[in-house]
Amino acid sequence: MLQVAVVGSGPSGVYTAQSLVQQDQVPGVRVDVIDRLPCPYGLVRYGVAPDHEKIKSLQNNLRTVLEHDRVRFLGGIEIGPGGLPTARLLDLYHAVVYCVGAAADRKLGVPGEDLPGSYSATEFVSWYSAHPDTTADGFIGGVESAVVIGVGNVAVDVARMLARGAAELRPTDMPQAALGVLAGSRVREVHMVGRRGPSQARFTTKELRELGSLPDTEVIVDPAELALDPAYTDPSGLPAAGRRNIEVMRGWAERSPLRLPRSIRLRFFLRPVAVMEASGRVGGVRFERTLPDGLGGVTGSGRYEDVAGQLVLRSVGYRGVPIDGLPFDPALGTVPHAAGRVLREGAASLGEYVAGWIKRGPTGVIGTNRPCAKETALSLLEDAPALVRKGVPEDPLPALRDAGLHPVEWRGWQAIERAETALGVSLGRGLVKIPDWPGLLAAARGGEQ
Repeated sequence: MLQVAVVGSGPSGVYTAQSLVQQDQVPGVRVDVIDRLPCPYGLVRYGVAPDHEKIKSLQNNLRTVLEHDRVRFLGGIEIGPGGLPTARLLDLYHAVVYCVGAAADRKLGVPGEDLPGSYSATEFVSWYSAHPDTTADGFIGGVESAVVIGVGNVAVDVARMLARGAAELRPTDMPQAALGVLAGSRVREVHMVGRRGPSQARFTTKELRELGSLPDTEVIVDPAELALDPAYTDPSGLPAAGRRNIEVMRGWAERSPLRLPRSIRLRFFLRPVAVMEASGRVGGVRFERTLPDGLGGVTGSGRYEDVAGQLVLRSVGYRGVPIDGLPFDPALGTVPHAAGRVLREGAASLGEYVAGWIKRGPTGVIGTNRPCAKETALSLLEDAPALVRKGVPEDPLPALRDAGLHPVEWRGWQAIERAETALGVSLGRGLVKIPDWPGLLAAARGGEQ
């Protein structure tokens, strides 16, 4: 019997577990999917916007895997400092696969970035998604104009949430406190700003078009700014997705002003050089106008523009963080590997594997995790004859409990789901997420008694 621990219950972790138990070359593989949080699904629960019900429904597919008779969910277990050491985890299983994502946000690296009112987009997403680690609250108190730096799907998500009305968000699973704050929003203008041109924006066309369907909200694009991009004038050389994006933005740029109560302004060829201060907090962002350099990048023009705003959200990418006890490449923000096998000083470390963003970097969409996980699982299965020679407990769970850990098992997670449904009923809404550790753990423990 091959016993495997998968650390992380997001898509990469669940797809890894699925690949391991559905193959037939090594019969009887058992997988414990371990997560620091008491809730499964990773960024599908805590990163997908609450108004994206279709994407969130992917949880149903992940659930099917986690309910497999040879897969076990163990939530609430910290691996590393303050929890179970990685070396001890490897003692308990034949193999460990780390699927921990890329937990750190990239910084802008400009003066004023740490002023009150300046946050990462991830902090904002975590707040409205009820992540229990969230400490910030409010975000938009006194805000009339917000600046979102970045032009990827996360930037589109946060811009859309800033412009959405409470009536549209009430049917979602957004936590009640966040809904209440957004209901009182005075935000009337959202600037979404990229340092390069429209042809190089990272958002998908579907996400982009959603901005144009928001009630009482106008999307504004400056035709002169778009025309700085040679590919805007002639998009024929772009991939199909890029051509579609250009087509959508061209339609917005060429129409007459609608003069609706709220606006989302798409800006391009602007590079942030400073977050400006006003009365001890964010007052806006100073940008330098950039120009295409002919090589796919941009160069500074020496001309500057100030954009007023009382909230700044940066959405400029993610980085992996070191896993205690594992090698780490700080330049790439990943664990060195060969086809998912962790490399120590250039040699594969038997029993240690990676999948997902910590393996390949923060690239791709949710579906990209499936072939990535399969590659790692195949490497592990190829190593199975050597792995099973190591003696491990028949069931690692008692050893985890002996180490002072209190795993939240599947029935504990089901109790959290029931508690969130009951909370929604009490508020006259559908399911409403519990946003804090005490509430989640109390619900889980109540279901496990």
